[in-house]
Amino acid sequence: MKNATKLLLGRREKANFPELQLFNIDAKVDTGAYTSSIHCHDIREVGNQLYCKFLDPAHPDYQEKEFQFNTYARKTVKSSNGQIENRYKITTKIELGERRYSISLTLTDRAKMKYPVLLGRKFLSRKFIVDVSLKYQLKSNNTDNG
Repeated sequence: MKNATKLLLGRREKANFPELQLFNIDAKVDTGAYTSSIHCHDIREVGNQLYCKFLDPAHPDYQEKEFQFNTYARKTVKSSNGQIENRYKITTKIELGERRYSISLTLTDRAKMKYPVLLGRKFLSRKFIVDVSLKYQLKSNNTDNG
């Protein structure tokens, strides 16, 4: 593994999710968590389709747009408080700095959490070095026009 190809992240970063029309979203970088997750609500499965709305109505970037996914999975996740949860999982694109990656995100209610996105070890591994003494190390493309 070459450290020169890895990006340095702080414990908080701004992330874009162009396929979800979410830009400049605060993300918590959490090497203690295995999976990555994103806050959403109104999650429901109808037939072979998954529907949800991202963020929270109180969030300044909330769009009230309902998203539909044809491809998704279910995953059992152990939360930080030790509870076992069954969550839906989607795969989408994330932009951190000037780079774009594929990421698997579990869908969960993070309304009581400070950050709507959590980036876990499965995504961070082999791509990043994390320095928890730093914050917001990457310059965002902030391409909020998709």
